[in-house]
Formats: sequence, C-alpha cells, structure tokens
Amino acid sequence: MQPYNRKLTVLSKQLRNNPTNAEKYMWSKIRMKQISGYQFYRQKPIGEYIVDFYCPEVRLVIEIDGEDHFHRNQLEVDKHRDEYLNTCGFKVLRFSNTDVLKNIEGVIESIKSEVEKSYKSP
Repeated sequence: MQPYNRKLTVLSKQLRNNPTNAEKYMWSKIRMKQISGYQFYRQKPIGEYIVDFYCPEVRLVIEIDGEDHFHRNQLEVDKHRDEYLNTCGFKVLRFSNTDVLKNIEGVIESIKSEVEKSYKSP
C-alpha cells in the first residue's frame, strides 16, 4: 500500500462525493475494470496529494485538469506534483476537462495504451 497523509481521507471522501462533470464522465468509462480488466480508484490519497484516478496494478495516475490548472502558478504546482509522483514510481497522465467531455474515445485509447505498455514493462 502506498503511504499517504491520513489527514487527507476526509477531503478525499468529499471530492468523491462532489466530482466535476468531466470526472463523472471519466469514472463512468473506467470503473468496474472497463479498461483492460484493471481496477481504478478515484480521489485516492498518495503521499501528500489526492490524485483523481489511480490504478495500482500498473502504478498509473490519471489527472483531469480544469481551467484553473492552466494558469502559470498552478502549472508549477502540477509540475512539482508530477515529479514527486514520478519519483515514487507512478506514471501520470493528464487530460483537460475538454478532452474528457469532447474526446472520451481518444482519452480512453491513451489510457488503454499506457496500461498495456505498463503491464508489459518489468
């Protein structure tokens, strides 16, 4: 099990109970092992962060970014967060809300490709 800050469990639950439209749509496409038979979790604490979606079997994190993620300060925060997750052995895929809402097929294909590639890697 990946270590995490237990203080994040309440916030994680709140986020699961109040997803964005893009998160709801993404969850409808990846829940119940719809992606190559792999289990995903949503709003999962990892270290000091809560990631949008997480597949432990292939150590894949999926982030769905709203408009606020494209401002200079948030880009730096996200870069630091991704570097931390990468050093912990996670692969991070980021998609915008627009990607998810308007091109879900392309998003799912990218995730499937990464899952299959990760599974084949030692």
